[in-house]
Amino acid sequence: MHAFLDAFSFFFNNLSLFGDKTLAHLEISFASIGVAILVSVPLGVWLGHLHRGSFLAINASNIGRALPSLAVISIGIGILGIGFANVLVALVVLAGPVMLTNAYVAVDQVDRDAVDAARAMGMRPVQVLMGVELPLALPLIFAGLRTATVYVVATATLATFAGGGGLGDIIVNESSYGTAGVIAGSLTITVLAFAIDGVLALVQLAVTPSPLRKLGRGKRTEALVDASWETGSSS
Repeated sequence: MHAFLDAFSFFFNNLSLFGDKTLAHLEISFASIGVAILVSVPLGVWLGHLHRGSFLAINASNIGRALPSLAVISIGIGILGIGFANVLVALVVLAGPVMLTNAYVAVDQVDRDAVDAARAMGMRPVQVLMGVELPLALPLIFAGLRTATVYVVATATLATFAGGGGLGDIIVNESSYGTAGVIAGSLTITVLAFAIDGVLALVQLAVTPSPLRKLGRGKRTEALVDASWETGSSS
């Protein structure tokens, strides 16, 4: 109990330190998430739309989870050196496969009745993807983003070993900050991860189309297809 009290005391006595380290931690985390989204989500959505590449999506996820981030960072030091870029690559390797798999599965498993109905109405493939498949797949796609974000925020502590900064600088430097500093840094990352997950959960609810929240499964397909057809016709 005394250790936790000392940790809280250390935190409030060093707010500027934790503020700077938290900002650095979020910078490398969100940069990695952004790159992973740009690379993985479009690829997963397109493969799911084509109903191809399940081998790639599933095995990419398995490989990404199996690779230790610290090992990727260590290998990267020999290629990219010490710094931001090395850590960025390692965290993208961690987050990307999760996003790719979720995006693929989300689009690939969209209700076929909705897709067939949209095509029967004369909607083009791009209209089907943008107006029917993506709205139905969005909750699961965003679930992958949430999971990957929590992974990255928690793992970004390893950035300190490659000069990436962040809260890991406090956690691994017990000689300078003491046990209280290590505990305070660990608690800060824990609270940060839970807070970000909570915010993203609210965003996920907000971006979920209202028909998916308000209508039953039977009416859901009809409502989305009708709305998509009206959008496609007006364009």
